[in-house]
Amino acid sequence: MISNSSARRGLALSCGVAALTTALAVAAPALAQEATVSEIVVTAQKRSENLQDVPLSVAAVEGERLQSMFAGGDDILSLASRVPSLYAESSNGRVAPRFYIRGLGNADFDLAASQPVSVIMDDVVMENVVLKSTPLFDLDRVEVLRGPQGTLFGRNTTAGIVKFDTVKPGDSLSSRWTATYGSYGTFTFDGGVGGPIIDGKLAARASLLVQHRDDWIDNAFTGDNNVLGGYDELAVRLQLLFTPTEDLSALLSFRNRSLDGTSAVFRANVLSKGGNSLNANYDRETVYYDGGGDNPQAYDGWGTSLKVEYNLAGATLTSITALETTNGYSRGDIDGGNMVTGPGFIPFPSDTTDGIKDLDQFTQELRLASDTDGPLSWQVGAYYFDAEAVLRTDPGFVAATELRHENTSWAVFGQASYQVTDLLKVTGGLRWTSDEKTLTNIVAPIPFAAVEVSDEQVSWDLSAFYDISDNVSLFGRVARGFRGPTIQGRDVAFFGAPSVAQSETIVSWEAGFKSELFDRRVRLNGALFTYTISDPQFSAVGGAGNNTILLNADEGKAWGFEVDGEWVVSDNLVLTAGYSYADTEINDSSLTVAVCGSGQCTPTDPVAAVGRVFIDGNPFPNAPEYIFDMTARFSLPVGNGGELFAFTDWSVQGKTNLFLYESREYFTEGNFEGGLKFGYARDDGSWELAVFGRNITDEDNIKGGIDFNNNTAFVNEPRVVGVSLTARLP
Repeated sequence: MISNSSARRGLALSCGVAALTTALAVAAPALAQEATVSEIVVTAQKRSENLQDVPLSVAAVEGERLQSMFAGGDDILSLASRVPSLYAESSNGRVAPRFYIRGLGNADFDLAASQPVSVIMDDVVMENVVLKSTPLFDLDRVEVLRGPQGTLFGRNTTAGIVKFDTVKPGDSLSSRWTATYGSYGTFTFDGGVGGPIIDGKLAARASLLVQHRDDWIDNAFTGDNNVLGGYDELAVRLQLLFTPTEDLSALLSFRNRSLDGTSAVFRANVLSKGGNSLNANYDRETVYYDGGGDNPQAYDGWGTSLKVEYNLAGATLTSITALETTNGYSRGDIDGGNMVTGPGFIPFPSDTTDGIKDLDQFTQELRLASDTDGPLSWQVGAYYFDAEAVLRTDPGFVAATELRHENTSWAVFGQASYQVTDLLKVTGGLRWTSDEKTLTNIVAPIPFAAVEVSDEQVSWDLSAFYDISDNVSLFGRVARGFRGPTIQGRDVAFFGAPSVAQSETIVSWEAGFKSELFDRRVRLNGALFTYTISDPQFSAVGGAGNNTILLNADEGKAWGFEVDGEWVVSDNLVLTAGYSYADTEINDSSLTVAVCGSGQCTPTDPVAAVGRVFIDGNPFPNAPEYIFDMTARFSLPVGNGGELFAFTDWSVQGKTNLFLYESREYFTEGNFEGGLKFGYARDDGSWELAVFGRNITDEDNIKGGIDFNNNTAFVNEPRVVGVSLTARLP
């Protein structure tokens, strides 16, 4: 019997925290106290601002924390639980990640699914779930904007934004790269080089990501060894910065991504009825597939964008034009085994291929923003979004279905901030958005008339920021956002009909503080939030009948808090920690959903009818009750300008329900992972050589489940141990 009990995990975490606390208690008194926290610049309000001056709950991840996350070849999902209130998961391998902020997200695995968390990459929204998996490389920083952000960033942001900024071309030669090699033949190269081509006029930067992992999972049913689990990811980016005058700049970016790998690895009957621990059917390095073709996955895409900025008298005009396109597919043995040897009872086989043909997304933003030094600052703008894709689903037992999904949106927006006194600043914003979606039939087993949905909504926010002292501030914010109506057509391939969800709207309240204490050696920021969602969109996935149905509940409510901290104990020791808590609840006394079709789960909700239960009062799916993360870096000077260092990072995820209904099987509690790195580095950052480990305790954490056929689950990535080399210029 394999057990991932919360008791064992809690003991391991307690031992680690106790050891770290003891070490700090011994070391801290002897360490110097001159070091201070560094300033973090964010663009959460589309302006460069000090993190401590932004009236939002924002977290930023940069530097060594980012570098360590991706050392083992992980993708964007490695951000899950590494920032308070941020979670992510995927049932589709390295594509189609699903993000959750403050418990709010969408478990829908359809490739046209709408998500309440927006992903912004270099000022361009990545709306489709596949675009959200755009590889991360040559990164400058990651910003997590918690709560509705509809005023400046658009419609589907009821939960928040994950914002990525890459390193841009500069006026001097610079480069940085990291190469790693580790377990399972895992190799990563992440680097970029840039500098001036024509002094003062033209600069460029070229960036490259190469990731590889050998296949390492055996298929015991076919007798083939090392046939799943591997991947090859290649991504490139070229940026050209043209500055013909002091007042005009144009940043042109080209990017390309090619992925050939393994989709999600489903494992049949690794959960036993009545419990949520992995059982003896689970073997990390073995599956028993009779279908799925070893679960291949392949995607190719490219994008280009042009950002033009022109300085007028007292204002800056910005235009951002972008085009993204992608094609690809994922195939899987969805039942996770076979009907002959199982493992366990599998009533029928399921081998499905999903893909996107010719996804094209075009976006255009125009923005005029003040750049004067007076008490009033403002920005106004307009935004256009247009996307079209052909969605293909092949269930294996009938001809493949192809549906065309189209989405068009317009918006105008404005925001203003006014420094009322030396201590008080107020900010308000307003946005009007029109959103329209269409689903049409190309090839389907049962033809249907085109489905159209549309809505027009106003989003707004109002905040106040008050300086108690030079280093302590309070803020309050109320915001209204909305997620546009959604069409779900995946059930068409299984002789069903499209389903529709109307717009959801949210009103969120938060109050918080930002502080730099003890002579700026400690940064401590926190916020308390509550929100109410009217007509929240949920997806009833799986269950009896294996449907994927959109639905609206009457209401959803949540409250919680998050705290982010950094303590620069000395030049040699830096600690960070964060904690968040979210209590989410579905409020709809009449809403019912289907429970597991296998009959092998134990629902705990009130029974509505055979195979259905009421979900009133249940938590949102994939909404961790709490998230805890921490890092520690200790260095010891050696030689002339060098140091030996140790860096560790840990995250813990509280109880998380996997579906809309509650059961004794489909939830996780106490999942945790840790990373560790030891090495030598030069003080000037020119190079670093280290050994590293990701998931160093080799935790087997359940990340999701499939309930329509048997008690299937999928898990996290295995432990990877390796070496890394990093170099920087200058």
